[in-house]
Amino acid sequence: MQSFELDKTDIQKIKQALEGSEEELLLLLEDYHASEIAIIFESISLEDQKKIIHLLPADLASEIISEMSHEAHPEELLIEIDAEKRQEIIEELDYDDATDIISQMDAEDQQEILEEMDKEDAVNIRNLLTYPEDTAGGLMNTQVIKVDAEMSKKQAIDQIILQSEEIEEFYTIYVVHDDNVLQGIVSLKDIIKSKANAKVADLVNTDFIYVRADVDQEEVADLISQYNLTSIPVVDVNMRLLGRVTFDDVIDVMEEENTEDMLKIAGVSEDEELSGNWIEAVKSRLPWLILNLGTAFLASSVIRYFEPTVSKIVVLAGYMTIIAGMGGNAATQALAVTVRRITLSDLTDSQAYRTVIKELTVGFINGAVNGLIVFAFAFFYDGSPLLGLVIFLAMTGNLIIAGITGAGIPLLLKRVGIDPAIASSIIITTFTDVFGFLLLLGLASKLLL
Repeated sequence: MQSFELDKTDIQKIKQALEGSEEELLLLLEDYHASEIAIIFESISLEDQKKIIHLLPADLASEIISEMSHEAHPEELLIEIDAEKRQEIIEELDYDDATDIISQMDAEDQQEILEEMDKEDAVNIRNLLTYPEDTAGGLMNTQVIKVDAEMSKKQAIDQIILQSEEIEEFYTIYVVHDDNVLQGIVSLKDIIKSKANAKVADLVNTDFIYVRADVDQEEVADLISQYNLTSIPVVDVNMRLLGRVTFDDVIDVMEEENTEDMLKIAGVSEDEELSGNWIEAVKSRLPWLILNLGTAFLASSVIRYFEPTVSKIVVLAGYMTIIAGMGGNAATQALAVTVRRITLSDLTDSQAYRTVIKELTVGFINGAVNGLIVFAFAFFYDGSPLLGLVIFLAMTGNLIIAGITGAGIPLLLKRVGIDPAIASSIIITTFTDVFGFLLLLGLASKLLL
């Protein structure tokens, strides 16, 4: 199948095929990957989704449902499917994917679906449902390839062959002993290359990375990225093997965390769905806008205080917007870089200090350069070198403040346990507006009147 990007034409083709025969629809669907059909599902009705799912074999249908985004609500589709087809699909899903979808249902629907399932599968999913979804436990798949440390090479290979029938892909073999306690990891290559009389205990690598079930999903993603792992084992407090988190699950986590940070910096709640309706958007954004309005009144009070200065030097009103706007942009740049650094790794005190000093230096240089440009404009256009000096000093000072607050505020919020992404933007905007006006109007009052 050729790789291509979906567009409106593809969606229109599917919609037209849905009105024709089942044979034509199936023939068209062969041109699309499961992930592409999952994207198309976001643009068609639930009834049309059901029609397609019922036509497809269970393995392909399960792949489509697992690829659907949370905002496309695959749980609603699963509820609407006939019980027999639903059971076939769930049996094809990995435990972690099935748990993710079932966890979005209400308790009554969860119970109904779990009762339809094979007893062993239902037990595994019930166990996974007990973990918070944003932890390693909520992210893991309990289907793993494991061998006992005391096994011989032949016994280990027989076990790997047997267990792999239930698992699509595996990257690491886990070595356990006595009550499923994790001893280490071993590669299939090492087992195959070992001598015929070798034991697994002789091949095991005991220096490995693992996580507890309650570790935050973002930390799991960081570990897999840092150590270039294909998967990471999840254990309980007694080192008993519970499951594994694979790199493909982590890709979804990283995308989710990045989206969450972007929304927070913009003052949008993480609860707002990107494809949600206007009511959800208003409920999510209005509280932050009201808070921002309160801080805007604070900046406005500075202007009111210097109203006599503004009335006498009217040209200052035009430069006020430039000073405040430049400060806000510079602070947002420093904030974005700092929040990203915090997300990637916890900064030590010395690293945090260097981050603030760096942004202060950047703010000073950028402020001076932009201040000189505005100084030249004021000198030639307004014919006032003294006005140009006031603007130069205000611009430089405000971009220094922007750098300090853009880096310092998120670091301070992180230190006191507040999410730096969600609160920083409003605080730094207030700082740059208030201090920008104070510097410009205060200096103008002293030097120009």
